[in-house]
Amino acid sequence: MYKNRLPVIIAIVIFLGGCTLAPKYKQPKAPVPDKWPQGEVYKKAGVSKGVSRVWELVELFPSVNALGIYSKRRSAADLTRPGEPRTTELFSVDLGITAWEIDFFGRIRSLKQQALEQYLATEEARRSVQISLVSEVARVYLALAADRENLKLARSTLRNQQEIYNLIKRQYETGLANELDLHRARTQVETARGEVARYSQLVAQDQNALNLLAGSPVPQDLLPRGLEDVNPPRDISPGLSSEVLLRRPDIMAAEHQLKAAYASIGAARAAFFPRISLTTALGTASNELSGLFDSGNGTWNFTPQIVMPIFDARTWAAYRVSKAQREIALAQYERAIQRAFREVADALAVKGTVDEWLAAQRSLVEALSQTYRLSKKRYESGIDSYLAVLDAQRSLFAAQQGLTMLRLAKLANRVRLYAVLGGGAD
Repeated sequence: MYKNRLPVIIAIVIFLGGCTLAPKYKQPKAPVPDKWPQGEVYKKAGVSKGVSRVWELVELFPSVNALGIYSKRRSAADLTRPGEPRTTELFSVDLGITAWEIDFFGRIRSLKQQALEQYLATEEARRSVQISLVSEVARVYLALAADRENLKLARSTLRNQQEIYNLIKRQYETGLANELDLHRARTQVETARGEVARYSQLVAQDQNALNLLAGSPVPQDLLPRGLEDVNPPRDISPGLSSEVLLRRPDIMAAEHQLKAAYASIGAARAAFFPRISLTTALGTASNELSGLFDSGNGTWNFTPQIVMPIFDARTWAAYRVSKAQREIALAQYERAIQRAFREVADALAVKGTVDEWLAAQRSLVEALSQTYRLSKKRYESGIDSYLAVLDAQRSLFAAQQGLTMLRLAKLANRVRLYAVLGGGAD
């Protein structure tokens, strides 16, 4: 009769094992404004707000195992009754549950949830590293394109300066130019030669960095000749919701750690309550292998065990530690959101101003090009000194370099924006 009730008892304890003492998790309010920064700088980046997420729990069940045993034993003569054999053999086969803890108070469920959340945090950390690697590859690729463009500019400038120097040298030899102009022209040639060497070094270093990130030498046909060869990433669409911020891997990892801390509190609370474990099995046993499954050799056992904690200072300490860890995890989660908000806001600030800056720089380059052309013409006509040509050329070269750096900044910021928004998966 008792054996017939065994399945009912097991079903009841499984049902009662669904409770947990872990505090209910509620996603904390983001410690940042609901909207991205507003104002003239950010007017081109339309955004909204809102986020929601749910989490699904998994039930726990006992493990059912089959166990086959063979044992042979010899007893001492003093411990054997007259007529009983001193050597005995035992064959048995059992099917059942071994030391299954009935999770009345959710201790195992909390520990399982804690382990799961920590694993998910690790997975998000892996994704964060992957995004960082991709963005770094893009950054180095763009830097290589910009440095190659600056190298072309430096070589072009060197050729022009060499031509001017040769012209002034011939004029100096015929008495039409003074020695000061000759040395000034030579200074420009050497400066341009130094720039060529500097950008040649940067191009080589960029290629080394790109090969390192790629894990093997990148074929030359895949390398950019300049920024004009770069196909820019698709622009972030207006109306971007701030909801994407909470899908950043570092923020998701921090939230998983916070959920793990909540589950840890549940396990620490459950440690104050009794632990009930169950061992039960159905099987057959015989002193001969051939009689193992004969009629009348059936066996069963039902062994519940309860452990009631009375006093253990470690239990109280573990509970206090779990609560402190939750506060730490909450602070880290909020800090991750605040850091992410600032990174996105900074990228949006660049996005909102870089086009205007580029337009101004292009206009500056055009104006300085005309200044350099006119100064050179005035010098060749003998109206002005070479010093004016020198100043115009220096300003033009610096402005051209600045234009290249701004074009690089625009492309790099677009990559940066994808990265700080979580990788652009959506």
